[in-house]
Amino acid sequence: MDKKSKFAEMEEATLDFWDKGKFFERSVNERPEDRQFVFYDGPPFATGLPHYGNLLAGLIKDVFPRYKTMRGFRVRRVWGWDCHGLPIETMIEKELGLNSKDEIESLGIDKFCKACRDSVMRYAEEWKRIVRRTGRWVDMENTYRTMDNPFIESVWWVFSELNKKELVYKDRRVSHYCPRCATPLSNTEVGVDTYKDVEDPAIIVKFKLKNESNTYLLAWTTTPWTLPANAALAVDPEMNYLRVRIKSNNETYIFSESRKNEVLKDIVYPIEDEDEEEMKVEFLGIVKGKKLLGLEYEPLYNFIKLDKKAHFVIAGDFVTADEGTGIVHVAPGFGEVDMEAGKKADLPVIVTVDDQAKFLPEITPWAGRFVKDADEDIMKELETRGALFKRETCVHSYPHCWRCKTPLIYKAQNAWFVNVTSLKAKLLKNNEHINWRPEHIKKGRFGKTLETSPDWCVSRTRYWGAPIPVWECAACGAREVIGSVAELGEKAENFREGTDLHRPFIDEIKIKCSCGGEMNRIREVFDCWFESGSMPYGQAHYPFENKKWFDDNFPADFIAEGQDQTRGWFNKLHVLATALFNKNAFKNVIVNGIVLAEDGKKMSKSLKNYPDPWILFNSYGVDSMRYYLFSSPAIEAENLNFCERDVAEIERKVLMLIWNVYKFYELYAAEDTQGVDEPSDNVLDRWIIARLENLIAEVTTSLDNFSLIEASRPIVGFIDELSTWFVRRSRDRFKSEDRDEKKKAVATLGEVLVRLALVMAPFTPFIAEEVWRSVTGRAADSVHLEAWPESRKNLIDKKLLAEMEVVRAIASRGLEARAVAGIPVRQILASVKVSLNDAKLADILKKKIELLDLVRDELNVEAVEIAAGGKDDIAVELDTVITPELAKKGLAREIVRHVNSLRKKAGLTINDRITLYYDTEFAMALDVLRDMKNEVMADVLADDIRAEKKELAHAEIWQKDGEDIWIGIKKK
Repeated sequence: MDKKSKFAEMEEATLDFWDKGKFFERSVNERPEDRQFVFYDGPPFATGLPHYGNLLAGLIKDVFPRYKTMRGFRVRRVWGWDCHGLPIETMIEKELGLNSKDEIESLGIDKFCKACRDSVMRYAEEWKRIVRRTGRWVDMENTYRTMDNPFIESVWWVFSELNKKELVYKDRRVSHYCPRCATPLSNTEVGVDTYKDVEDPAIIVKFKLKNESNTYLLAWTTTPWTLPANAALAVDPEMNYLRVRIKSNNETYIFSESRKNEVLKDIVYPIEDEDEEEMKVEFLGIVKGKKLLGLEYEPLYNFIKLDKKAHFVIAGDFVTADEGTGIVHVAPGFGEVDMEAGKKADLPVIVTVDDQAKFLPEITPWAGRFVKDADEDIMKELETRGALFKRETCVHSYPHCWRCKTPLIYKAQNAWFVNVTSLKAKLLKNNEHINWRPEHIKKGRFGKTLETSPDWCVSRTRYWGAPIPVWECAACGAREVIGSVAELGEKAENFREGTDLHRPFIDEIKIKCSCGGEMNRIREVFDCWFESGSMPYGQAHYPFENKKWFDDNFPADFIAEGQDQTRGWFNKLHVLATALFNKNAFKNVIVNGIVLAEDGKKMSKSLKNYPDPWILFNSYGVDSMRYYLFSSPAIEAENLNFCERDVAEIERKVLMLIWNVYKFYELYAAEDTQGVDEPSDNVLDRWIIARLENLIAEVTTSLDNFSLIEASRPIVGFIDELSTWFVRRSRDRFKSEDRDEKKKAVATLGEVLVRLALVMAPFTPFIAEEVWRSVTGRAADSVHLEAWPESRKNLIDKKLLAEMEVVRAIASRGLEARAVAGIPVRQILASVKVSLNDAKLADILKKKIELLDLVRDELNVEAVEIAAGGKDDIAVELDTVITPELAKKGLAREIVRHVNSLRKKAGLTINDRITLYYDTEFAMALDVLRDMKNEVMADVLADDIRAEKKELAHAEIWQKDGEDIWIGIKKK
């Protein structure tokens, strides 16, 4: 971990520079207060260390605030911590060895909540360290925390406002319930990733009709444990039902005609084509389901005394013939659909289990047993008394608790709900005002979630959470919903300002009831997603503080999180903003995908299937990882298999390349470049400036549209063209004796580096800082406080850009032809013939001497011939005949290459002159060093060439055509 690359060392020095100069603070404070760009930061838990998924979302949140700051906006970036909920409670239960709510209450709610509070910021310092190292600018000192009283007070206000709008209600509803955590869960917490394939019993049970001898309704279920809670059987009124008598036992069964083969298979009717008299089954006729309605049957169990009529056939629009028997067992206490059907038929809600999903004492055969553990015994009991028609097993997808992994059940319970159903039209309309990236999320994952969302269960029968501010009177049923601490202080005599608003302290606060009785707070706390959705108000302590600022700056301009938040944070923000203000909570959102290990599996510490972030930072620099993530499919909400090799590739293609260009510039920047007032007329200068201004326009448009992947990817292409085309093709100009031409080349490259650094600043803030400060000479300033460059559209020569694209394509084809012919580029050739399918373009290029010179130099040929014709867009034909004269010119370039390699090893600069020594018996080399002496001296910055071999620190020998050539250099 201690081994650091030069980029990592540079980045750490830059972090210290930023801290010392307080550049983040300045980036906020030096922008006008009346020009705000509002960004909401979704709060993470500090009970675990950040992973690559956290880093990806966090870095996306860094790009746009940096960009908008450069555009002149004031962008407050305040960190927040998610402090409540099951994740923390589950962790503390495990640490304290607690296995149930009973054990928590035996320990003491105060002690349990204190342990939760003490654990909340466990890894806060490590979060700060890694967030700082990634280059993200965010205020982690003045954070908001969902457990602080001001935040909780804003949550109370939200709930109170919803209550005033009649959008919250208390009801006995069936919802997902975790027996281990002993609390209901919302649909947000039961996503696709919480389902696992499990094997469960699948049984057909016999329900005996009253007033009919030996006649049974056959109902199918995969939850035998719910049978003691059966209240009715449901049929489809329009479905055809068979009445079938089994000859062997003289029992008559009723079930769906369409399920005949499945129900009777392998039991009493194994042969389909037997004669009538040999059949084991007698078909008594078909009856419509509506004829069965109201029929009463004998209950399987009578453990619970009922207060309403039960055990009769009802209609159900949920009944299908896809599986089972076409008759559905209805237990309103343990099924959402069952509960709704029970309300319509006025059925009793029979609850047979306690908070831990263990059978109540009244269920005598299985009292105290966990329901799933009792399935087998229930089936045996049914079989013993002849009530079990058939038993099989089935594999199906079953929900589990997202924290403790316990199988969930559906259970009727009293809970508080937000009436999302009544808001659906507004939710969908407000969604139209949101710019989603990627766009398909709007009508896809997010839109479909809005369309299908049930009412939101916001109460939890837990301990460590924001308490629901409802006080109820047991005597008269009166209810008070409190919306502020001040209101509570007015109504509760024993409340003191500054009291911890958590349980158990808040539970001790009493309110006098008008009936003379006493109101107690209900024991539930909020679903932590309600707190997350209240984050815009909680972080500002709205409306108790910052009211004008908030009202002027809501909704937020930008948020970003992972795709799982389409059902989570994004959804809850949107629901509450719509409910409170009939607005969307945010205007622009980027949804990132999931970062997986390289093998496509979930990243796992135990499997060690992903690179340690700190080692990665030290090996390749954070900028490499940032650009890798920004240009990856994860920005488009797709999964990313994280690959360290790809990060290394980004280091090579982006960081190293731009750094080498800068170091090349640095070699010549000491030269006097003053006096270059007019734009250069050199074709390469005009082209690279046009490319730069086009890049600025492209990146600006994409960032304005929050299209991060479209903004980031063009940068790497530009850097490649800057290095491999502009710099390489301009090397002779930088070394030229023509001082004006040299000045133009240096000035152009300097201008490009400065403006390119501004464009790169939001994406790769470290190297952009280093390059900008070095090129501008403003060592005490920061690129991140500069204005974003406006594209100079008048300098975008589109014709030149198109022509240069053709020239580069010609050069590429020519180099391919050289490779096929096996002729190295340093060997000059006589000519190349270029055939263009476009006659008009061919005529234009013939007249563009500057462009043809680029082709000539790139392909190392003495002449370029342009012709029209040919079936391909571009075709090249090299003259591969190497004359003695051409061979000598090629050898001269080879000698120059070796000498310049020695200069580099010796650490010489362009200001260092040398004496070149040589020793060889190779006749061609002797001719070159004699006849082309001046050209060689100019190319290697030598003042003299001597035919002498001596002991030198920098010398080498190589062979050419079987002959030895020795060269050495000595600094003058």
